[in-house]
Order: sequence, then C-alpha cells, then structure tokens
Amino acid sequence: MSRRKRQRQNAQAPPAPPRRPDTQEIAVAHVTDKYSEYPSNGLTPVKLAEILKEADAGDVLRQMELFEEMEEKDPHLFSQLQTRKNAVTGLDFEIIPFSDDPRDKEIAAFIEEQLGGMEGFEDVENDLLDAIGKGFAVSEIMWGYDEGHVVVTQIKSRHQKRFFWDSLDDSFKVRTQEHSEGLLLPANKFIVHRYKARSGHSSRAGILRVVAWMYLFKNYDLKDWVSFAEVYGLPLRLGKYAPGASEADKVALMQALIQIGADAAGIIPDGTTIDFITTEKTSSTDLYERLARYCDEQISKAILGQTLTSDSGGGSYAQSKTHNDVRHDLTVADCKALASTLRRDLIRPLCIFNFGEDKRIPKIQFDCEEGEDLEQTANILDVLIGKIGLRVPTSYIYKKFSIPEPEADEEVAAPRAAAGPSVLPFKQEPPAPTIALKAGADAGPGTQAHIDRLADAAVRRGAGSFKKAFAPILKIIENAGSLEELRDMMEDEKAVAELYKAMDVTQAEELLQKVMVYANLEGRALEDGRH
Repeated sequence: MSRRKRQRQNAQAPPAPPRRPDTQEIAVAHVTDKYSEYPSNGLTPVKLAEILKEADAGDVLRQMELFEEMEEKDPHLFSQLQTRKNAVTGLDFEIIPFSDDPRDKEIAAFIEEQLGGMEGFEDVENDLLDAIGKGFAVSEIMWGYDEGHVVVTQIKSRHQKRFFWDSLDDSFKVRTQEHSEGLLLPANKFIVHRYKARSGHSSRAGILRVVAWMYLFKNYDLKDWVSFAEVYGLPLRLGKYAPGASEADKVALMQALIQIGADAAGIIPDGTTIDFITTEKTSSTDLYERLARYCDEQISKAILGQTLTSDSGGGSYAQSKTHNDVRHDLTVADCKALASTLRRDLIRPLCIFNFGEDKRIPKIQFDCEEGEDLEQTANILDVLIGKIGLRVPTSYIYKKFSIPEPEADEEVAAPRAAAGPSVLPFKQEPPAPTIALKAGADAGPGTQAHIDRLADAAVRRGAGSFKKAFAPILKIIENAGSLEELRDMMEDEKAVAELYKAMDVTQAEELLQKVMVYANLEGRALEDGRH
C-alpha cells in the first residue's frame, strides 16, 4: 500500500476513542532524592563554569543541586523567590468555558469542581512555580476513578535532578528505577512547567542561572567578612623563639598565641617573647557590607525586576510605584504562563478522559488585576452617566464593585430620605444607576433638587413609554416638508383628532399616575412632619 493511500485512509478513519489514564506511578520518588552532593562546597569560578557546561550538554543534575543549595544558604535569594511565587499562589482563579454553548459550560463546571476540590492545590502551584528559578518544574498526576469519572487523586512534585535531555536527539527524559538510562515522559501523565527568563534552551532559562555568579561573589565576600570580623580590633600577635628552639617549643609558642587571642591568657617557654603590633586600618570597614548589598540588589533586579520594594533603601514614592508596576507585569506573565501549562497538561487530559473533547478546552484565568480606586471609579461613572448620558449596563457596575445582583423579590438597600418612604412605591425596572449622588440638606424631600432628581428618574424609567406615545408626532415632523406645512396640518382639527387616536399614551398615563401617587404620599409625609 502506497504512503499516499495510507494517509487518505487515516484521514477518513473515525477518531480514536479517548485513552484510559495511566494509573501507575512512573517517577517513583527515590530515597536518595533528598540527598545532594553539595556542589557549592568549595565553589570557585572554574567549578561553577564546569557545572553550567554540564547542564548545557543536557545533564542538569549538579546544576539543580547547586540551585537547591543556593536557595537554602542565601536568605535574601530565598525571600525574593518566595515573594515571586506567592504573588501567584495567593490569587484566586476561575474556569472560563470555551464558549457559551451549554456543553462547554458543563465541561467548565466539571473542571472547576475538580480543581476547586483538590486538596493542597496551592502547593501544586508553588511546586510548578519552582520553574521560575530553575527553568523547569515537573509534577506527576495520579489518576483515579470516582462515580464513573476520571479524577485527579494527587499531584506529586518530582525533583528536577531526575530529568535530563538526551544528547542524541535532545528529548526530555526521566530517570526511574526501571529505566536508569532514561524514559520518555508519557502523554497526559506529567505537568511540565517551563519558565523562560531569556531565550534559549530550557536548561539555561532559569533565573538562578543568571543569579549564580552574584551568589558566588557574595559567597566569597561573606567568607572574608566573617574572617575580618573575627580579628577586627585585635592587635597582631607576633611570637619570637630563641635560636635552637625545639619543635615542641615552637608548637607551644603557637598554641600560646592562639590562646591569648581567644582567652587572653597563655603560657610560653622560657626564652621566647610575644609582641603585640597594632596597625592603623586605612581601608573602609564597610567595604564587605557594600559588596554584599550590591550583590543582593542585582539578585533582586533579576528576580523581581526592581529593588525598591525588596530592600529598605531610599527612593521616592513615584519611583516605588513605578517599580511596583514592573513587578506586577512579572506577576501577570507568571500567571499567564502557569495558566497555559495547567490548561495543556492538566485540564486537557481531564476533558479527554471524561468528555472525549480535545479541542474545546476551557481556560483557567488567575485574578491578577491590580485593585482599583473604587471611589475614583464611582466618580468617573457619575460623570459618564449623569452628565454625559453614557449608557452603562448595570451588570458591568455590579461586577466592577463586586456587588451581587439582587434576586427578583430580594430586599435591596436604598438612600434614606428625611421622611416618608425611601423607595418608589411602584415596581422598578433595573435602572442605569447614578453613582455618588450626594444626599444632603439641599437634596431632601420637598426641595427643587429632590424634585429634579425624581423627574429625571421618571423620565429614564418611562423613556420607552414616551417614545412609543410620541412616535406618530415624530413621524409627522420628519415627513413635513416645511414649517408652514406642519403648521397647516396642526390647525386641521380632523388631522389632530386622528393623530391623537394614533398615539398610545396608556403606559405614559400609567407612569404619570404612579408619580402623582408618590408625590401625594411624600407631600402628606412632609405635612405630618411639620405638625
């Protein structure tokens, strides 16, 4: 059979049924996973370069062990990475259907139920966000069954040092007890989150790769700083032994020098002397601290994109706000990257196994928008609605201010009037609300401002009724050729009578009656209040 014929048959063949999930644990955690070789011991520029070159060849084991140590040993580095991760894990998320189709909404509801009911999902997010520092992070999905549905029973994080890139074809593999040479990752079994701090291979894309050199220099600096602090302010102790002194005498003299420095006491052999030499330190004593702070600032720039929100250094409010905006951009990017990974490696398999759908996949969206100044938003809406007359849907305002829409017969809050009823006594259609109305003495019942406010509300609520009632008149005005023709038509009693019959003023009259009833009630309430 020719290749073209096979392709034509495959194209005509029905789609394959959904695969059953692999319920076996593949990358079983080793007991040795918690042990490392501690490559940072005796770390030098040459040794660091060797570790990075090994990672370039695909073997990231020593690089991942080094990155793990860097987080453990450097509190500043650890706190910056945690800040970056917590900016995402602390956010709420929602599942958005692929479309408004009922089937898509059903799929989205199932996915939201699965993710929302998963215990410790924040830990799963935190494990995957480890890719920010190390370039990639992998978690294995434990599949199970519940009431006829395929569900996620657990998601287990796997250490990055278990994975590598094959040097022959650059395929991504995992080392297991059964496959020490490496195993290709099965489909729909692992969540692989990659973070690209810069362009290039995933083994070189982590932020800790950029930070490694600053960590090395800071490591040297701290070692010298501690040694300096140990002897700072102490005079140099110089021991002198007599010619022909034995080795035992020399050892005793050295021991005495050490004891004098630590205990301020010691003994020396006869014929030996000890001199105390003081030196004037001309170099700045804060040199080590300044170098350490410089390294911390570079680490903060690499991780958070700025320094003012991570260090206690000075800076204007405007500078801090600008830097916070940069940090928010990183948070948005992290949210989008994580959402894309979860949709591809977690939500898609859930849809395939339960619905047989691999295209109409719902999206996961993190609430990473910055909080708005609601008072300023209210003032803007007040201008747009009250003065410009912009038509704003009430659903938008409810969502913007996180206010649930009232049910049909649910009691709602309303501005309190000085006396009388606080709401209109007739059923209201959902109005386009006027935001930030100022209720004070100048807008109370009986005042012109209050009357104008009620009139405006009546006009808005009865806009449809008035438009329907005056439609015949507007039509005559549009068809009139001139003002003289329109005047002659209005002077014709028969034409006016027919025009009046054509006008449907039933709804407008009903609205006016309701307004009159309300005005009567308010007038009585004011009169009672005076007496």
